[in-house]
Amino acid sequence: MDGSLLESTFADELRSVCRTAVGDELRSITYFTDDGVEQLYLRSDLDRTADLVGFAELERAGFHAQDAYRNSQLGEYRATVRMFEYGYLTRVVDDEHERGVWVTTDSLSMERFEEVAAALKPVLKEIASES
Repeated sequence: MDGSLLESTFADELRSVCRTAVGDELRSITYFTDDGVEQLYLRSDLDRTADLVGFAELERAGFHAQDAYRNSQLGEYRATVRMFEYGYLTRVVDDEHERGVWVTTDSLSMERFEEVAAALKPVLKEIASES
């Protein structure tokens, strides 16, 4: 690797599954672990002003979501969707290996949020198995 958190093939795979699931509404993709954060994509009309380290600190709380929501009548925890004034953030984590991805988008249907979450889970598992 070249100083990044991910091998380029995994970064490309994350970008590909997000573009397929989200399309032109994709704003950004950020990969994070317990001790690092790396933005993999930022749409050209957006500024690089987000506090990625601060966001990562907040999103790392999701590493223990499976435990926190265990035995919930809602079923197994799959992803978190946050609403903001100008877009949405979807966080998907592999809490067993303490790594995750958050994807920011323009407005999407709930089905599309579910699609991106479902597409990201196996990629995170694959990254963990190769690490």
